[in-house]
Amino acid sequence: MKKQIFLIHGGMTFKNNKDYQQFLKTRKVSIEEKNRWYDSYLEKHLGKKFDIIRPRFPLQDNATYNDWKIHFERFFPLLKKDIILIGGSLGGIFLTKYLSENKFPKKILATYIICPPYDDTLYGEDLTGGFKLKPNLTLLDRKANNVTLLFSEDDDVIPIEHAEKYRKKLKNSKIIIYKSKNGHFKISTFPEIIKMIEKI
Repeated sequence: MKKQIFLIHGGMTFKNNKDYQQFLKTRKVSIEEKNRWYDSYLEKHLGKKFDIIRPRFPLQDNATYNDWKIHFERFFPLLKKDIILIGGSLGGIFLTKYLSENKFPKKILATYIICPPYDDTLYGEDLTGGFKLKPNLTLLDRKANNVTLLFSEDDDVIPIEHAEKYRKKLKNSKIIIYKSKNGHFKISTFPEIIKMIEKI
């Protein structure tokens, strides 16, 4: 029986609707297909051994924590024990917040939190919508087995100082800092995470 990988994508939050509408009016648009590591690459390398679950979370570009929490918990009856959780960017801080405040109903085999913001000190973005972490993250450190946080020195969204902020709070978790992952992990391949998952 295949084990499950549950992947939570990134997103954005805004202080108010005016800022959100300004973002919609000015963001770069493209008709080219994006080829990110968590799409076909992940499926190609892990799809034979794992069921990869990639739900789209509500209002990705104007997210709120409570909406995402409701959506996340709807999947619990469909999940099996020994699950692997992956959260990227906003999905990373969502997992951090959820697992530090709530008991997860299944045994977690490993948790990978990729380029998560720690607080609202970001490059050109706001972290609002209820995603603010509480001071105590020990429940995540204690309950979510094999927690690994991954950062990139050249991240143009999450300052590398956020890695050190997490390091101070998560004493039992592993933190990996890469020299470069094309900024905010805008990569089409990610062999390091494949190897980590395959070794579990």
